[in-house]
This record gives sequence, C-alpha cells and structure tokens, in this order.
Amino acid sequence: MFFPLSKVIFFVLTPSNFLILAGLAGIVLLAATRRRRLGLSLAGFGLGGLLVAGLSPLPFLALAPLEERFPALPEDAAPPTGIIVLGGGVDSGLSEARRQIVVNDAGERPIYLADLARRFPSARLVFSGGSGSLNQGLSEAEVVGRLADVIGAPRSRLILEHRSRNTRENALFTADLVKPKPGERWLLVTSAWHMPRSVGCFRQAGFEIVAFPVDYRTRGFADAVRFNSFASDGLLHLDLAAKEWIGLLAYRLAGYTPEAFPAPSSASRPDAPGPAASR
Repeated sequence: MFFPLSKVIFFVLTPSNFLILAGLAGIVLLAATRRRRLGLSLAGFGLGGLLVAGLSPLPFLALAPLEERFPALPEDAAPPTGIIVLGGGVDSGLSEARRQIVVNDAGERPIYLADLARRFPSARLVFSGGSGSLNQGLSEAEVVGRLADVIGAPRSRLILEHRSRNTRENALFTADLVKPKPGERWLLVTSAWHMPRSVGCFRQAGFEIVAFPVDYRTRGFADAVRFNSFASDGLLHLDLAAKEWIGLLAYRLAGYTPEAFPAPSSASRPDAPGPAASR
C-alpha cells in the first residue's frame, strides 16, 4: 500500500505539478464561477510560484543541505569489502524498447559502478534496482546485467538485486542478499541528494555503509545566490529536493529510517578503517 500511495502523494505535492494545478484551478474559477478573487489568487499563486521555483535560487537552497550532508570519498580511501550501487540512473523502459542502455539525468550511478569496479578489483559488486513504476516491467538490474559490457562493468562480478521498488527495499533486499559481516566496509553509491534517505534505510536494515555520493546538482551553499537561466532546470531541481524532503519525513514517520535527517556516523566516515585495519 505504501508504494502506490507514495506515487500519488508525490505526484500531487511535486512543486511543478502543484503550482500548475493551482493555476488551472484559478483559471477554472475565473471562467466558470463568480469567485473571481479566489480564482485570481490561485492563478497568481500558480504563475508566480512557477517563476520563483524556476528562476530563483530557491531550488539550490533546497538541494544543497541534502547534497552537503555526506562528504565525498577521498581518492586514497581504503579498499572496501563491497560496493553497492542503487538504481535510478537507467531508463529500463527505453532500454528495453531500444535494445541498448539508456541512462537518465542520474546516469552517474551506473558510470561509477564501472569506475569503482576498476579501482577496487577485489571488491564485491552489487547493483540494486527493480522497477520503480506501478506497471512493473523490466528491472534496472536486468538491464545492467544484460548490458554490463557497454558501461565497462565486469558482469562476472556483478550481484544483481532486481526486486526492490523503492529505497527501503533497496536496503532490505541488498542486506538479505549479501549478509554483511561485522568489520566489513561497504560503499553505497547513489545521488548526493538521495544519500541521507538511503543511509537511513540501510542503517534501519542493520547495514552500516560508507557514503559515495555522485550526481551532484549544486556547487554547495555557494549557489545560494545563483539564478537559473532556464525555468525547466529550476523546476526539476526543486521537484527533486521536495521529493527527498517529503520522503525523509514519510520514511521517518513510517519507521523506515532511525533518524529524521541521517548524518555520517563514526563507522560510516570515509576515513574509517578498512576491513584489514578493523580486525
């Protein structure tokens, strides 16, 4: 029930959708009723909101706290036991239709799967990604498994988790699949703005990981005075931020994460000792 309900809630509360619906409601009230004041207010709110959300620094201000929560992994970090890459960067529907791998704007996730596999040749590799759509279809893990050579990932080393539909299931099914042992050091690769919620879900599943954030959308808090050249870019960024902040609240209320805004712990610091040092 949580999965389909979350899709409906996110559709309505996504800022771009919400502002468009508010504007349309205002136009309908102006055209079909005598409630002109309410109609003008809603139409003005919708149009003004789209302008602010699309062109102002607001989207960057909403995204930056998410992206700055977990630091990047140092280049000289100790070799990990394993590497977990979350789905979300592959368009499985288009990939299936075109018979080639099609990445979306989070395509850094599968790219870094190949890069980290090369950097850490002895690490176990996990790609966790089912189908995030209501009508199911081909999973991201199946696409990556079939076309691993295209992105340079060693298919013989890949462990594929293809059942998960959301971040909570990513964590639960991956933990059940690899059964991490005390002292092991696992990297978690996902978008920087998605990392707090992801870390919280893995912690709730009893799986302590080290964050490897990718797919940055801001330059940090320096973007507090940055304006967008294209409203579509600003709306996309604000939609992403709203989804994550709403997701963090919903996951905490549902008990899917142990904290409202997960932060790095001593065990999950990028400079924490590797498996050999911890024994």
